Amino acid sequence: VQLQAFGGGLVQPGGSLRLSCTVSGNIFSFNVMGWYRQAPGKQRELVATISSGGVKNSADSLKDRFTISRDIGKNTVSLQMNSLKPEDTAVYYCNAIKNGMDSYWGQGTQVTVSS
Repeated sequence: VQLQAFGGGLVQPGGSLRLSCTVSGNIFSFNVMGWYRQAPGKQRELVATISSGGVKNSADSLKDRFTISRDIGKNTVSLQMNSLKPEDTAVYYCNAIKNGMDSYWGQGTQVTVSS
């Protein structure tokens, strides 16, 4: 299983970015796909997930600004991030879970929010 994440970069506070993650294989073969992030000196944390059935879950502190979606035809999960803040600066990782327990990670993409 391979996950390829892209879309990170440098953005000013208040700006937007869209991250995308393409997975090898059929997206429905994964129980859950989602995004996590890890800021310097902090633990990796949940951003948002979407199940094979389309049920979404987001961190309470982010749900008003971040939206997860998927493109089934492209086997891609995306994360739309709006009103970005400096504290959103982190490496964002795509994750996919298969068979209820096999967890796969993408390579991470850097998001930097700075003026």
